[in-house]
Amino acid sequence: MSALLDVTDLHAGYGKAEVLRGLTLTASEGSVVTVIGPNGAGKSTLLNALMGLLPLMGGTIRFAGTDLARLTLEERVMAGLALVPEKRELFGTMSVEDNLILGGWRPLKRGDRAWRDGLERVFTLFPRLKERRAQAAGTLSGGERQMLAVGRALMGQPKLLMLDEPSLGLAPLIVRDIFNTIVALRESGVTILLVEQNARAALEVADHGYVLETGDLVLQGPARTLADDPRVIETYLGAKKS
Repeated sequence: MSALLDVTDLHAGYGKAEVLRGLTLTASEGSVVTVIGPNGAGKSTLLNALMGLLPLMGGTIRFAGTDLARLTLEERVMAGLALVPEKRELFGTMSVEDNLILGGWRPLKRGDRAWRDGLERVFTLFPRLKERRAQAAGTLSGGERQMLAVGRALMGQPKLLMLDEPSLGLAPLIVRDIFNTIVALRESGVTILLVEQNARAALEVADHGYVLETGDLVLQGPARTLADDPRVIETYLGAKKS
């Protein structure tokens, strides 16, 4: 598989405070790549830098062969990047369906007359959203809001879907549903960059993984290899391997 995302020697942060120091990672087309690490490690900073929400302090980001350095947020969305932020950022007073329709801005602007067909694809993936299509987004449960946030991103037909802590604050059964959805999306050809504190769940669905600590990548490799690494087991999986 060819690299869809190629990040080299990335430096990024807030103001003069550098959070990421020389981060290098790749994501192949049709794969799930996860970045795990403790709270405050810089995981969200990475996604914000890739999306263009933060200025780069150094390094390069290439996406589908294009250097993203000079692209605006809107141009990155049009190129096929989509971010589901940790706080989901839904329009609470608008209906579920209207939130989804707003997500279809990219294919609409590209002249795709069938862009509304994405609604049925999202409703097939998340039947609960179809049941609540007329309901205000702000009245949904936490799990339903996460489904809506992912569905809205998928309406844009992204090449790369970036998920920031999708399991945060959700009940275990809902977490399982969310990660089953990630597997289904990979099987449909969507490339996913998954940032997660739930290392066990993330490594179970990922093809490749990176461990980020205080702005530095300390480990990387195939997800199954990382899941068997004694350092990852002891620090992130909550048990030592027998």
